[in-house]
Amino acid sequence: MTSRLETYRVQAYNTARLSENKMHDDSVARRFGFSGALVPGVDVMAYMMHLPVAKWRRAFLEHGLIEARFVKPVYDGEIVNVTAEESRGALSIAVESRGQLCATGTASLPTSTSLVSIADFPETAAVAERRPVNATSYELDKWLGTVPCAFSGAAAQEYLADIRERDAIYVSEGLGHPGLFQRVMNKVLVDNAILGPWIHVGSRMQLLSAAATGDELTARARVTGNYEKKGHRFVELDALVVANGHTPLAHCQHVAIYQPREQAAA
Repeated sequence: MTSRLETYRVQAYNTARLSENKMHDDSVARRFGFSGALVPGVDVMAYMMHLPVAKWRRAFLEHGLIEARFVKPVYDGEIVNVTAEESRGALSIAVESRGQLCATGTASLPTSTSLVSIADFPETAAVAERRPVNATSYELDKWLGTVPCAFSGAAAQEYLADIRERDAIYVSEGLGHPGLFQRVMNKVLVDNAILGPWIHVGSRMQLLSAAATGDELTARARVTGNYEKKGHRFVELDALVVANGHTPLAHCQHVAIYQPREQAAA
């Protein structure tokens, strides 16, 4: 038996207009065949998290599982409809905008999670000096770290406003939104190379603990894939997002096109 959750509607917002990734700039994105600047995939995934959190509350933030795949772009200012159907304890999630399917995903609340040891993810610093991306930037089995970041006070409030999050649980319980973990996963790429325009393709994230507002976040990532497909260069990461240097928050698999076809051929 399936049941449908109440649709979550949000007006998308491009939080990355000023970022180094010019895929979030109108003129550059159009050069790659898009109608305009892309709303970051990590923020679209944050929209998707609203429904499982609405259903399972803090339990999802502590040990929920979510997967997302981005099919078509979401553009700034568009109304996005996030829907979810529940079947056998799992949610099938869809993101639609302008009448098109933009992202798909699943979410669940596992009764148990595979044990992840922080010892299996050695602490690694980001490179001391970033250089333009090349063949060695994301070599297979290479370990990558990130520059620590934290969202507290006004920054935490601004993040919730930017992703249009209306659930009061984050403020009332002093919790960090798990969408922040996805931003840290993007930092694995950005903190270790100077990239041209690039695209987040999809992610799988097993939450391990709820984050507190103001936690210092880092990622310890291993490159598990680096390959060409249809002219694009892809990178795949397996990573642990960690709070304050010692508390595992999420086990993540992250896939991105780090050199889109036009750029790779240039």
